[in-house]
Amino acid sequence: MDTNRTTVGILHPGNMGAAVAACAARNAAEVLWCTEGRSPASRARAEQAGLLPVSALRELLDRSDVVLSLCPPTAAEDLARDVAECGFGGVYVEANAINPERSVRIAELLGPDATVVDGGVVGSPPANGKSATLFLSGLQHATARVAELFEGTALRTKTLGSEVGKASALKLAYASFQKTSRVLVALSIGLAREHGVDQELLEVASRRTDSYLAEPEYIAKTAARAWRWGPEMEEVADTLAAVGLPPEMLRAAASTLARWDDAKDDSDLTVAEALDRLVQP
Repeated sequence: MDTNRTTVGILHPGNMGAAVAACAARNAAEVLWCTEGRSPASRARAEQAGLLPVSALRELLDRSDVVLSLCPPTAAEDLARDVAECGFGGVYVEANAINPERSVRIAELLGPDATVVDGGVVGSPPANGKSATLFLSGLQHATARVAELFEGTALRTKTLGSEVGKASALKLAYASFQKTSRVLVALSIGLAREHGVDQELLEVASRRTDSYLAEPEYIAKTAARAWRWGPEMEEVADTLAAVGLPPEMLRAAASTLARWDDAKDDSDLTVAEALDRLVQP
């Protein structure tokens, strides 16, 4: 299989999408992105990643052999529906943080024209010296094609089998711990601060460097990402409920994250400001 002749489309170049697309660009013939309805920030990320702009979704799909879907979880099915309406017939990588049932629905929505690969990215955006892993599940020929696109890049791949939904399940299983832990840090430090003992708490936590509690600076980053993480926690809760496990802890995490919705992508937010936003009058 010659990936140098493969054209890739990215939907859309957010922080993760742009980084993943830049990795794919190392092996693909070209990587396209659709400018329609996208923000100046998306344009800047796409240009920095070396992606080629097209004006409409249909043009991107007509020219692409492989499409990578990386968008907020709430938009995943609507985006897949738009792609299906255009009659896309290539490999569609559903790499959003959605529950396995939704991944299966998307595969059914796009079939039989397209081949859907279930995907889940674990780790930070693979750029600036950081790496991540793209877990894949689906038909062998399709997962192999996707894996070859990222050979030798900062985005590792691992195939989990042929069943659509496995990669999504792994992604959400990891996120249920990693992201909820960040929320608990904010609540712990926020509670300590309200009683004037936050510095003492941090001193205790500093003796346990393997604890997220020893990384309070991450609270501001969590707040800035809450608009994406909250819906992801709802996806985890739905996944837990579907297999008979209690979802309430994850729904509570989503509710807490919702208090930071107005901090979307605010890179200047301080820890104190983030904690202030958690406290309702």
